[in-house]
Amino acid sequence: MRIFGRSLRKFDALRRVLESTPGRHKEPSLIVSADDELTRPSERLFDLSFSAINRARAVDFPDLASRTSSEPRWYNVWPGEHYKLLAALVGALGARQVIEIGTSTGMGTLALAQFLPPGGHITTFDIVPWREFKQTWLRDSDFASDRIAQEIADIAKPGGIAPFTSLFQGADFIFIDGPKDGVTEQKFIDALVSLRLPKKPLIMFDDIRVLNMIEIWRRLDHPKMDLTSFGHWSGTGLVDWNA
Repeated sequence: MRIFGRSLRKFDALRRVLESTPGRHKEPSLIVSADDELTRPSERLFDLSFSAINRARAVDFPDLASRTSSEPRWYNVWPGEHYKLLAALVGALGARQVIEIGTSTGMGTLALAQFLPPGGHITTFDIVPWREFKQTWLRDSDFASDRIAQEIADIAKPGGIAPFTSLFQGADFIFIDGPKDGVTEQKFIDALVSLRLPKKPLIMFDDIRVLNMIEIWRRLDHPKMDLTSFGHWSGTGLVDWNA
C-alpha cells in the first residue's frame, strides 16, 4: 500500500507540474544519465553539428513563405522546431541522396530539399499520399522533376524496406519522423540494420524525448548526439550510423 501511495503522490505531482507550467503543448518526459550511454558522439557528429547549427541561424525558407496552408508556419520557429536544422544539415553534409520517413504535410520535405545540390534527390515515405493531407504544403510541380519523389509504403512491415534496398544503401541523410508509438521506430531501426548500409549516412530521429521514444533512443548502439536545444522541443537526435 505504501508503494501504491508513493506512486499516487508522484502522479499527482506530475499532474500539477503539467497543469501549472506555461506552454502550448506539454508532455511528460524523463531525465536520464549520460555516463552510462552505450555510445559517445563521434568527432564527425561534433563537426557536422557545429557547422549545421551555425548555418541554421541564417536559414530562411522563401519557397515555403510563398505557399499557403492552414498549418502554422513552424519553419519560422528556431530553436524549438527542427526545420532550419534539417536544411542546414543537408547543406553541411553536402547530401545528394536524402530519405524522409513520414511525409505528413510536407513542411519537412521542403526544408530538406532547400539545400540539395544540383542532381540531389529526396525520397519521402508515407503510408498516406501527400494529397490526402488537408494542410499539405506540397504541389504537383514539386514532383515534376527528379528532385522530390514520394513512395507510399510501410517500411516498418516485415520485408517492407526490401524493394527500396538500393535507395537506402545510397542515402547520405535519413530523417525519421514516424508515429512515436513505442514500436514503429524500432522497426525502422531493425529494417535499416538488416540492410547493412555500406555508406556512412547521418540519421536524424524526431521526438527522442517523448516517453515512447526514450528507451528506443537509449538502446541505439551507434554514435549519437542529442541536439534538442537546436532542433525540435520534443527531441532531436542525430546518429552517425556507420562510425
